Amino acid sequence: MPHKQILKQLDIDFMSRRRMAAISSILVLLICLVSMLLRGFNLGLDFTGGTIIELGYETPVEVTDISATLVDTGFDGAVVQYFGSRQDILIRLAPQSGEASSAELSDNVFRTLVNAAANADLGDVELRRVEFVGPQVGEELREQGGLAVLFALIGILIYVAVRFEWRFAVGAVAALIHDVVFTVGMFSVFAIEFDLTVLAAVLAVIGYSLNDTIVIFDRIRENFRKMRKDGVLEIVNRSINQTLSRTIITSGTTLMVLLALYFLGGEAINGFSLALIIGVVIGTYSTIYIATAIAVWLGISRADLLPTPVSKEGEVLDDRP
Repeated sequence: MPHKQILKQLDIDFMSRRRMAAISSILVLLICLVSMLLRGFNLGLDFTGGTIIELGYETPVEVTDISATLVDTGFDGAVVQYFGSRQDILIRLAPQSGEASSAELSDNVFRTLVNAAANADLGDVELRRVEFVGPQVGEELREQGGLAVLFALIGILIYVAVRFEWRFAVGAVAALIHDVVFTVGMFSVFAIEFDLTVLAAVLAVIGYSLNDTIVIFDRIRENFRKMRKDGVLEIVNRSINQTLSRTIITSGTTLMVLLALYFLGGEAINGFSLALIIGVVIGTYSTIYIATAIAVWLGISRADLLPTPVSKEGEVLDDRP
C-alpha cells in the first residue's frame, strides 16, 4: 500500500544547486580528513585497551567527586560517567603501568572509592562488573572494523551495479563514503570518544543511507520509462520531489527516536545515538546531492535504464530512444 503524501505538488529544482552542494561537501570533507590525519580520534577502551569498572552506590553521587578522588590517589586519566541513574557509575581506565593485572587495578580502585564513600557518608558501594580489553585486542578490533566498512562498500557497489546501472553504483558508493567520512570526521573534529558502538552506528548509517538512495533510484528509473518527453534533470527533480514526502516521514521519525536516545538514554549510548543522528541527517542530504548528482554528472540517460527490446526470435533490437 503506498504511503500517504504529506507534501503534494512540490516542484523544487534540487539539481540546480548540485554544484554549490558539491563545493560545500568537498570543503567539509577536507576539514574532516585533515582532522583525522593530524588529530586522529579519541579512541575508547575498545580500541586502545584498558579496564572498565561498573559500580553501584547506595546514594546519588557526583562524578566530579569520584574523578577527583581517583586523581588524588594516582589514577590519572580515568573517565567517570553515569551509567543510567546518579547511583550507577562507569569508570574507564587506560592501561596503567606498574599494575600486576586488571584484577589488581580494579581492586585498588574499588577499595579507594569504598573508603572515600565511607568518609563522605555515601553508604555502601557495590562492584558490579569489571572488564579488561588488551591493547592487542583493541588493535585487532580497529583493523576488523575498518575491513567491515570496506567490505560493506564493495558489496554495495556490486549490488547497485547489478540492480541498476554502473553510474548509479558509483554515485551510491560515493555517497556512502561521503557519509562515513563526514560522520567519523565529526568525532575527530570535536574529539568525541570513538568506540565499538560508534563503529556499529557507522555501519547502520551505511544501510540507512543506501535504503534512501535505492528508493530515489527506483523512482528515477520508473520515471525514465514514463516521462518520454522530459529531459534528465526534469525527471530527476520530479523523482526527488515525489519521494520527498516518504523521506521526511522516515528521517523525521527516526530522528525523533535517536534524539530521545541521545538525551535520555544515558552516557553509555550517547556516542552510538550521536553517530546515527549525524548519519541520518547527512545521509538524507547525500542521497540527493551526492548519489543522484554524481549519476547525473556521469551522463545517465533514458537509454541506460530502458530495457533492451528483444524480438520474438531472440534478436536484440537497437531502437531505444
